[in-house]
Amino acid sequence: MTETKSKKLLILYATQTGNAMDAAERVGREADHRGCPASVLSVDEYDASLLPLEDMVVFVVSTTGQGDPPDSMKVFWRFLLQRNLNQHWLEGVRYAVFGLGDSGYQKYNFVAKKLDKRLSDLGAQAIVERGLGDDQHPSGYEGALDPWLSSLWRMLYQMNPKLLPDGPDYVISDKKFLDLPKVQIRYHAADEVNPQYAVGSGVSCTEIEIEKARSMSPARFSGRQTRPDCFLKLVKNHCLTKAGCGKDVRHLEFNFESSAIEYDVGDVLEILPGQDPKAVDAFLECCHLDPESFITIHPTKKDNRVLANGTRASTVPIKLRTFVELAMDISSASPRRYLFEVMSYFATAEHEKERLQYFASAEGRDDLYQYNQKERRTVLEVLQDFPSVQLPLEWLVQLVPPLKTRAFSISSSPSAHPNQVHLTVNVVSWKTPFKRNRAGLCSMWLANLDPNQGACIPAWFQKGSLPPPPPSLPLILVGPGTGCAPFRGFVEERAIQSRSMWTAPIIFFFGCRNEESDFLYRDFWLDQSQNDGVLSDAKGGGLFVAFSRDQPQKIYVQHKIREHSQTVWNLLNLGTAVYVAGSSTKMPTDVWSAFEDIVSKEGAVSKESAGRWLRALEKAGKYHVEAWS
Repeated sequence: MTETKSKKLLILYATQTGNAMDAAERVGREADHRGCPASVLSVDEYDASLLPLEDMVVFVVSTTGQGDPPDSMKVFWRFLLQRNLNQHWLEGVRYAVFGLGDSGYQKYNFVAKKLDKRLSDLGAQAIVERGLGDDQHPSGYEGALDPWLSSLWRMLYQMNPKLLPDGPDYVISDKKFLDLPKVQIRYHAADEVNPQYAVGSGVSCTEIEIEKARSMSPARFSGRQTRPDCFLKLVKNHCLTKAGCGKDVRHLEFNFESSAIEYDVGDVLEILPGQDPKAVDAFLECCHLDPESFITIHPTKKDNRVLANGTRASTVPIKLRTFVELAMDISSASPRRYLFEVMSYFATAEHEKERLQYFASAEGRDDLYQYNQKERRTVLEVLQDFPSVQLPLEWLVQLVPPLKTRAFSISSSPSAHPNQVHLTVNVVSWKTPFKRNRAGLCSMWLANLDPNQGACIPAWFQKGSLPPPPPSLPLILVGPGTGCAPFRGFVEERAIQSRSMWTAPIIFFFGCRNEESDFLYRDFWLDQSQNDGVLSDAKGGGLFVAFSRDQPQKIYVQHKIREHSQTVWNLLNLGTAVYVAGSSTKMPTDVWSAFEDIVSKEGAVSKESAGRWLRALEKAGKYHVEAWS
């Protein structure tokens, strides 16, 4: 090969929620501190055909859903899987892979493991053994990232000492200068701002403001995530659980306020939550920011950031308060470790500076995790805990976590509820280890909305992991708790189809704590299981409910599945598709094991053969899981 290999360290990341981007940027900063030239890019900004020209590449990739690559990695991954790429294609390329995952999921760090194997198969040589970050670790993914980075720098130094002129070891407290922020802020006088942008109300104005804020944000929202697909108006907010039972699950019905969007059962609705105006006021006051000033945000680099859909960041000024409300998560997300490092440079009180430096160091990592992530401290709370710190707006815009949309499985059929969309929302609240009350930003905001107030809610529609089944496909549905949400839509749809055609049978396994307190949509399921409903015996269907706490011994959906082993086996032999939805912790694995036991017992085969049979079912697109933490 005649082309010259790049002597720069290339760091490529694939992120869904932003964690892999944070980790990759940290790798880039650490390379820079050691005098190593490096560039950090999202995989969708990189031409995969250039990989053979690279000398050293570090990949930082997250795993989403049930072992899927992030959206930004799908094109890159398809390129790597091409059959015409042989085992010598990446000869001479050295690489390292760090994965971000959650060991609560069955396919833990699946993407990092597959990428590592594929790069090796194509002839690339690993610099260091792949690292696997785990959300379940006491220090989160950084528990694995810290030692992995130490190994990476040590190995790179051994390979080529010139690459790290400042040596493999580096201590934050030795650092005298702060990096430059990634963005610069321009302030605009009121008379510079077009009156139509300065004031206004209504859906179209809100839509413009959301697009402006999210396109200016340094967070990499994809192009379609900047402008909402539509706006929804809440028309019903009904509590499905019994008061005082310890759970609060809401049935929410929305009308389309702007143009109606066509959707399928199994689709996902993403909502941009509103933030508490008092928290926004407190943040602006704490940071000494003028809420009425108009700003534009620009990258400091000359290559102006281009969004995924080809549009540039907005240059139309936005009110500072509006930007904070729509793009900065000040009151729910915990900040990254880098915020504490940057804050240490701006602390004027010596004791605050020392504590921040300790939190930013490797020695302070576990204590920071206890203070920050475990307690779910918000940016606002952290800034209030260190009052001597006055961060410039540029750093706040870069380091405050972006306000993200929250995804919910749609619980309605568009055929049954034209011009409407329904959600089933668990209102999240908990106590931290230090007994502080916390609540989910979006679920609590939705629960507190009054249908009579007529609030317009920005929303996006996405395809989920549960494809809509044809009427002729028999179904086994497993949806404990709010996992029943998508299956309410499935059953509604099948009920309408059954009025005009023959439909295949459905059996549904539901689970909750008590029959009297949290049997969600009880009347609906019971109605469909009787009077020739799609879950009735007459239609070959079935409704099987596990009440885990209505008897001394706990009974879960996997026990009910085993209890009805013969029925399940008979349906599986008809070419049935299995759909599982609900909590990601243990349920999907326990349900898989129950099906494995049934296939082994009823099919008279070994457990290994049963596992292979189920994996073949999954590969054929007949075993689907949508799980959330």
